[in-house]
Amino acid sequence: MKKIALITGATSGIGKASAQILALNGYDLIITGRREALLNDLSATLKNETDAEVLSLCFDVRELNQVEEAVNSLTGKWENIDLLINNAGLAVGLEPVYAGVVDDWERMIDTNVKGLLYISRLISPRMVAKESGYIINLSSIAGHEVYANGAAYCASKHAVQAITKAMRIELLPFGVKVSSISPGMVDTEFSKVRFKGDAERADNVYKGLTPLYANDIAEAILFMVTRPKHVNIDEMIIMPTDQASARDFRRR
Repeated sequence: MKKIALITGATSGIGKASAQILALNGYDLIITGRREALLNDLSATLKNETDAEVLSLCFDVRELNQVEEAVNSLTGKWENIDLLINNAGLAVGLEPVYAGVVDDWERMIDTNVKGLLYISRLISPRMVAKESGYIINLSSIAGHEVYANGAAYCASKHAVQAITKAMRIELLPFGVKVSSISPGMVDTEFSKVRFKGDAERADNVYKGLTPLYANDIAEAILFMVTRPKHVNIDEMIIMPTDQASARDFRRR
């Protein structure tokens, strides 16, 4: 029987790339996200191009009632989740705290922290019960460093690191693996979302350098999940060659 992976935020970027690479490598998938049309498109593509079975669930990880309804709707084989990839996350705005937009802070904290906790709370007991499973949390270089005008986002990703480390200890007695993966600059919708649809400003983020791409991170996730049972990759930091820290770049 194939293993089952549940991926949040699968409609684009790292989540979508992870779904594609896992479907090609023996996983059946539960893909989730807020944009139903994109979920349906990805589901159709995966079914056409791979032999994976795919179930799509449209919900917002920020809304506990939606998360509970979606997870509790799982029946049969889909209840037996082997891998949870907490990928859903975002950055919104780039202002100092003294000029910050409270709604932006709430969106980041609700998605990056509370959403991760909500779905982990519902899926992890199943892994505890069978003493098997793997949880991978998508963090960021911003979970290891801070930078001006990114306080709330950095705080949310530092929280992801703290949650991951605590979960690693809590789930240790049950043989459940827990990891975080922290990318530097990745060319996805990230910057377009951060700048609220300003495509020109988003494109300038990557100007003059070669960033990471979603598939680079998906390949790293595949490496994590294909390690032997006795190996746990606690943490992985991946940077573009052109980036040495959250604020140090080589542009040409």
